[in-house]
Amino acid sequence: MAARAAGHAVGHFNFSDSNQLKAIAMAAKQMGMPIIAALSEGEREYFPFTHARLLVDQYQKEGIQIYLNSDHTYSLEKTKAAIDAGVDGVVVDGAKLPFNENVELLKQCVAYARASGRDVVMEGELGYIGQSSKQLTSLPEGVTEANLTTPEDAKKFIDATGIDSFAPAVGNVHGMLVNAPEPRLHPDRVKAIADATGLPLVLHGASGNTIEDIKECIKAGVAVVHINTELRVLYRDSLRISLQNDETTPYKFLTPAVEAMQKFLAEKISAFGQS
Repeated sequence: MAARAAGHAVGHFNFSDSNQLKAIAMAAKQMGMPIIAALSEGEREYFPFTHARLLVDQYQKEGIQIYLNSDHTYSLEKTKAAIDAGVDGVVVDGAKLPFNENVELLKQCVAYARASGRDVVMEGELGYIGQSSKQLTSLPEGVTEANLTTPEDAKKFIDATGIDSFAPAVGNVHGMLVNAPEPRLHPDRVKAIADATGLPLVLHGASGNTIEDIKECIKAGVAVVHINTELRVLYRDSLRISLQNDETTPYKFLTPAVEAMQKFLAEKISAFGQS
């Protein structure tokens, strides 16, 4: 991956509607950098891949480096549907499954992607970091330092599945803690896994982590950084401010929220590109 070779990371941001997607695309255009826009299973029930694909294609025609990803996809059936809908990549999430079942799911998904005839980037996860992209008051059960992904398991997993990128548990957690100490990341574990596997690593659940921690992980081998909850919270809070008056024209109360998201995204893109 070009970003990893340059010592940078690509920002991966989820969206639930065209307003968030517009902010993601405009931030990529503003910064002149590639960006990944993603829909989880829940998000794409509301905003289908078919709609998103058309909009992403249009942004690409305008010269914006934006790519559509299928985030946290839990089954072969949903993976097939995402690939058939034209996504550029799929995150197959078998992290809660036993090791062998996770491997088997990924092998089937990777085989389908390769048979599609398109260059679909396939990502696997090993090590549980929770599943909820919302504000939390405590760490999800099962998210502990004892359950960090080991370099040995990572290599075994990657060799068995043939994936293109890998998401380990390195102190990260989905969602964002409120009124609780933020979990610290472990860049030393990131480096050990990167050295053992040679694959681009993906940092999930980076909402709420310090930029310093994230940068250290990028130096150690992370090539893609996922953020969802922070963007959701910003969107909600910006809309609350816009709706405090009597404005009824949607584009007038939506525009400030889109602009706030674009500013936030541009700052993240810039930070991920700095050593």
